[in-house]
Amino acid sequence: MCGIVGYVGHSDGRVNAGHNALDVVLEGLRRLEYRGYDSAGIAVVADGTISSRKKSGKLSNLITELDTRPLPESLTGIGHTRWATHGGPTDQNAHPHLSDGGKLALIHNGIIENFAELKLELQGKGVTFESETDTEVAAALLGDIYRNQLGGDVTNGGLTRAMQLACQRLEGAFTLLAVHADQPDVVVAARRNSPLVVGLGDGENFLGSDVSGFIDYTRRAVELGQDQIVTITADSVEITDFYGAPAEGKEYKVDWDPASAEKGGFPSFMEKEIHDQPDAVRQTLLGRSDIHGKLTLDELRVDPELLKHVNKIIVLACGTSAYAGQVAKYAIEHWCRIPTEVELSHEFRYRDPIVDENTLIVSISQSGETMDTLMAVRYAKEQGAKTVSICNTNGSTIPRESDAVLYTHAGPEIAVASTKAFLAQITAAYLLGLYLAQLRGNKFQGEIKDILADLGKIPAKVQHILDNEAQIKELGRSMADAKSVLFLGRHVGFPVAMEGALKLKELAYIHAEGFAAGELKHGPIALIEEGQPVFVVVPSPRGRDSLHAKVVSNIQEVRARGARTIVIAEEGDEAVKAYAEHVFYIPETPTLLAPLLATVPLQIFALALASAKGYDVDQPRNLAKSVTVE
Repeated sequence: MCGIVGYVGHSDGRVNAGHNALDVVLEGLRRLEYRGYDSAGIAVVADGTISSRKKSGKLSNLITELDTRPLPESLTGIGHTRWATHGGPTDQNAHPHLSDGGKLALIHNGIIENFAELKLELQGKGVTFESETDTEVAAALLGDIYRNQLGGDVTNGGLTRAMQLACQRLEGAFTLLAVHADQPDVVVAARRNSPLVVGLGDGENFLGSDVSGFIDYTRRAVELGQDQIVTITADSVEITDFYGAPAEGKEYKVDWDPASAEKGGFPSFMEKEIHDQPDAVRQTLLGRSDIHGKLTLDELRVDPELLKHVNKIIVLACGTSAYAGQVAKYAIEHWCRIPTEVELSHEFRYRDPIVDENTLIVSISQSGETMDTLMAVRYAKEQGAKTVSICNTNGSTIPRESDAVLYTHAGPEIAVASTKAFLAQITAAYLLGLYLAQLRGNKFQGEIKDILADLGKIPAKVQHILDNEAQIKELGRSMADAKSVLFLGRHVGFPVAMEGALKLKELAYIHAEGFAAGELKHGPIALIEEGQPVFVVVPSPRGRDSLHAKVVSNIQEVRARGARTIVIAEEGDEAVKAYAEHVFYIPETPTLLAPLLATVPLQIFALALASAKGYDVDQPRNLAKSVTVE
């Protein structure tokens, strides 16, 4: 989950070269701090030595340390921002870790599973350890191989060869970046089951957990494959596998600019990203259908004949993405008549699931690096299933390892708690469901065109909610002292309720739960007491099969027991007013599309409540944006 940056530049004065490594790395860490903020550190190579600084806490602590104890100017450096796994968030456990008598520095994202046995082996050779981390073991192993196995001979492959040999012994998920004082113009990195991307510059090259780590300097990027090692200098990028065989990466152009990753005048990234949602939905829809309303999902390079024979769909995801899958399930089953299950990725492969060549696996991950989901996708492929990824990050691992991908085009999402990615994921899943219905003939073309037209109206409707957010913001601020908030919904409103509760847990650190409203009388109603805040997502009163009356009855049930009822309802629904202390109206829209609207007030509420408590809504405690360990 950690953020990593590497840089090598020229000193010959050419254009775009010769940046101070410290400046490049710190800017990259600033953009990557969403991946972890338990500690931060940096190492540079200068004057034949490694100089490093590291501090626990947020990046600002490291910057203060650097102001007090500056690093020398350098053209080669690596940096790290940590989400703690092995060992607490202390100065000692922060990266980089040094070895080879302080001449080698290493940073790491992931978990080394066999660190204990390697540590015992190295201790038997006289190596001492100062931290509790598995990373220091990897650094010591690399240093031991470089010095004792290769004799510190840079003509014998040097740091690159040492990294290859070290990776052959490491087990687990890891991205490693290393520099050595003997090779002042080189950064060597390795990747297994953890994200790493190369940035290509003119007279300089970069490494990062994702492209935001170097977006200020270049939009040219190279995605790396599994079990690959890359060596960058100012003029070259060389890729091998763990055994030294040459390999190639795939170059692509980053289609967003640095301004897209800034706050845009909002007080937090999260608030900006909530306000980005109309455009996120719009961009996800853009170019996915022709003028006749026929879907043209060019990224879905799976034989249509195979998709026609799918008899089961399993959606794999975690957290917010799982709730996007829960929403999509209602639509896909309704439109396609294909049984659809939604599985938490980390549970899927451990229950011996029934998967075969007629199963379609749909994975949903904002980052494309969610380790639980990646491992579940790999398991499904081993069973012969076809895999489609819904993802927001171009070139990430899950899309690369899936048979097909549907990118959401939501732009970078920096705040840890997901907002615009959630709406974009639902939108992409709707497109996938409609495409399957089109292929299989479950819907007439005119019906699909009408649904796409309704989807096309969603951005303006979301904007309408945002333009009228003051009321729900005020409610959020007024409830800063709440200890518990419950959320109720039925049908597609149920996953919306669960997502509303998750946002409040993530941001405000208070008890919150989302229930299926029909479950109330089966137990949860015992939680209701005088003054208990309860949000209710009310379905539209329109339609033959509307659940509106049943949900209104649920409101009456909790209100009769003292609950403070807060209702999300469709414009024109006057019936709910008599039973709610607060009503927030959303524009009229078809039932299956309503989650794209009903979610937004719950995001705004959670943001306002957490902000009123003085919490950092962009970087909630104990969380990181991309969960790259199991």
